[in-house]
Amino acid sequence: MRKLILGILLTVLAANLLAQSHAVSQAFDSAAAKGFSGVMLVAKKGKPVFKGVNGYRHFETKEALQFDDIFELASVSKQFTAMIIMMLQEEGKLQYDDLLEKYVAVPYKGISIRHLLNHTSGLPDYQAIMDEHWDKQKVAGNEDVIAYLNRYAPPAHFAPGEKYEYSNTGYLLLASVAEKAAGKDFIEMARQRIFRKLKMKNTDIRTLEAKAATVNFAAGHLKDSTGNYVNANKFHSSDYTVWLGNRKGPGRISSTADDLLKWDKALYKNKLVSAATLAQAFTAATLNNGSKSDYGFGWDIATDTELGKIVKHNGDNPGYSTQIIRCIDKHYTVIILCNNAHPAFKPLIEKTMEALRRM
Repeated sequence: MRKLILGILLTVLAANLLAQSHAVSQAFDSAAAKGFSGVMLVAKKGKPVFKGVNGYRHFETKEALQFDDIFELASVSKQFTAMIIMMLQEEGKLQYDDLLEKYVAVPYKGISIRHLLNHTSGLPDYQAIMDEHWDKQKVAGNEDVIAYLNRYAPPAHFAPGEKYEYSNTGYLLLASVAEKAAGKDFIEMARQRIFRKLKMKNTDIRTLEAKAATVNFAAGHLKDSTGNYVNANKFHSSDYTVWLGNRKGPGRISSTADDLLKWDKALYKNKLVSAATLAQAFTAATLNNGSKSDYGFGWDIATDTELGKIVKHNGDNPGYSTQIIRCIDKHYTVIILCNNAHPAFKPLIEKTMEALRRM
């Protein structure tokens, strides 16, 4: 009788999973019908229950997008930057409460590594500084950005720890902190300590030339004045991924949905840092007044009444919209990579999450 009951339960669970997978498929098909170009992967306990692909790798040539194509992750990259810092902290090469000025010379004092990780530093936006002053015929890296922060020294937005304000500047500086603390190049650390270790064979921090030479690289697209999608790099003055193309830390990782699932599974298995260290990444920051933010170390943090604790991050680059969502309690993972920044992106996330709530 007990075996029969167990068999019935497993059958019911399988039928429910199948029904909700169909709901996810319908959500994806709806987005695709509206013109969404990209891929989506939904997994349960590390195993895919849905994979979808639609659109074009290159709109100009109508070259069809493939599921294993490589996308810019944009700010989804930040969780990898945070991981490098956490690994170095475990090794004793830095501490979260070390001051930034110990590692990088900038005209802003009292900012700790922890402030950088959880976006409570108050630092000004480096992209605004570079947009105004940088020669966009050149390609800037971290050293150039730091030099311009010192040269123009725009005022901090608030005292460290006073409030949460998303900061690309903070994550660029984290990469430079990591290089100083470890005595190694940040890109090589990411490759050796994360990408290669986890066999993320299609994941890298690529130069502009390397992207162009990668056959299965899904270009980002924006609409031109006629309403047609064209390569986002053609909008040179506004495409900071070109003239800030050597920066490290806040973005620039490119990957595939399958590689991101390898990353997701590695986090569950504590392959890179201890469970205690990773728990800090998934813990909301405490501000100076004792209140909590909704951000940890490279992850937005939320609680859903049905799905439990969720850690996630989105990314936006010219022509790209990206998202990874990890429902930790229910062990669901959603990965969406879009290369035409389509308005159907957000509704696709919402409908997918609603389907998961019914699983």
